[in-house]
Amino acid sequence: MTLKVYNYMTRQKEEFKPLHEGRVGIYVCGPTVYGHAHIGHAKVYVSFDVVVRYLRYLGYKVRYVQNITDVGHLTDNADEGEDKVGRKARLEQLEPMEVVDYYTRSYFEDMDALNVTRPDISSRASGHVPEQIELAQILIEKGYAYEANGSVFFSVESFPEYGKLSRRKVDELEEGARVEVNPDKRHPADFAVWRTAPPGHLMRWKSPWGEGYPGWHAECSVMAAKYLGLPFDIHGGGLENIFPHNESEIAQSEAAYGVEFARYWLLNNMVTVDGVKMGKSLGNFVTIKDALQRHEPMTIRFFILSSHYRSPTDFSESALEAAGKGLERLYGAVRLVRDHLATAEDGGADAAFQKVLDEHKARFTEAMDDDFNTPQALAALFDLTKEVNTLLNSGEPVTQGTLEAIDGLYRELGGDVLGIIPDQLPEEVGAGLEDALVQILIDLRQEFRQAKDWAKADAIRDRLAEVGIALEDGPEGTRWRLERNSGSS
Repeated sequence: MTLKVYNYMTRQKEEFKPLHEGRVGIYVCGPTVYGHAHIGHAKVYVSFDVVVRYLRYLGYKVRYVQNITDVGHLTDNADEGEDKVGRKARLEQLEPMEVVDYYTRSYFEDMDALNVTRPDISSRASGHVPEQIELAQILIEKGYAYEANGSVFFSVESFPEYGKLSRRKVDELEEGARVEVNPDKRHPADFAVWRTAPPGHLMRWKSPWGEGYPGWHAECSVMAAKYLGLPFDIHGGGLENIFPHNESEIAQSEAAYGVEFARYWLLNNMVTVDGVKMGKSLGNFVTIKDALQRHEPMTIRFFILSSHYRSPTDFSESALEAAGKGLERLYGAVRLVRDHLATAEDGGADAAFQKVLDEHKARFTEAMDDDFNTPQALAALFDLTKEVNTLLNSGEPVTQGTLEAIDGLYRELGGDVLGIIPDQLPEEVGAGLEDALVQILIDLRQEFRQAKDWAKADAIRDRLAEVGIALEDGPEGTRWRLERNSGSS
């Protein structure tokens, strides 16, 4: 089976064929760094991390580019309002780049915790202002944009295909426009490629039209073109940005450069809370840092991959707790395999069980080839886990070769592709509890001995002995050990 992806440009699944054989260029819209990343961001970047991992697993050489938006993203997410970073800087009485650096570091800390592979290129919008000015100049020269009072606006009426990704029509956009429209615009849906900086605006650059700053959409157009060339293979991001952001990227890029912008549009659906989109503007978001205070990082990653990237993911504490229990079942099997490896007999992989492994690997890759269907890929791993537990609990000896084949497949599929099975597993939930409970009983026994209540002290020692725990009293206190032939587990 070949890889098929759902292309939002055509609204159908298509066989994935990169422009250049063996190589894939992918651009994913990155975060706007004016606050800590939330679970909605985690879904975007975990989802596309798996896309990139799987492409590399298939043997492609991937260049993954992701931007950092540090200027130009306005507070109403469209084409009006205050710059988000600038507003945060003003409120906190900081330099804008202080805000940007702080939250960029925070973002990468969160991504590292979630085992998200760093992009090959993480480019900042503020580092590509000359390219964005050049884009505005080209659009003016070709008649697709116009200058008005120091700003440069793209004329949507000049580009007949505007709306082809979101399936919106220009006349409908005019009918649905707000009553108050920027008087500098010729059409309500025209968007800024460059903006004049009003008095007091903190971020500003010199341009042919006076001091200003780039529009939100321009950064992705110029950085994708610079680092991937046009057209490039995959454009990724959140479905909520399909309009106006993605639509405007396409229009200004194809108008300026005269070629197709991106060949496949892969967009992930949102995270919801009680059916409502999670977002900072709505105040219903949970930061990744807050979630990591209550849940293991791989639990959050597993939770995200348990739903398809194109499906909504409803967030709740109970859903994360269930994800944690599911992941622990998977880890339990991996730990059992690795424990058995320490004492396994020499020998090659069992042919019959190797066939079982091959069947589950085929199911896994079939799921991933179907538009990166991680829920079905996880189901294949869990079905494999049932087979592994049955084998290891059968009482029959399992050869080292078989155990290595099982462990290798877990590392390959669960580790390399899904990124949820690390080489070093986290400590088992409840691990260390046995030590703590035995120590409590030893301390209680010592209290009875000090009170000369020998009967109760001896009762604790005898009950522990019944379950295979021997106590040894010495000058440095009481130590305990498990009796080898106790039959305890």
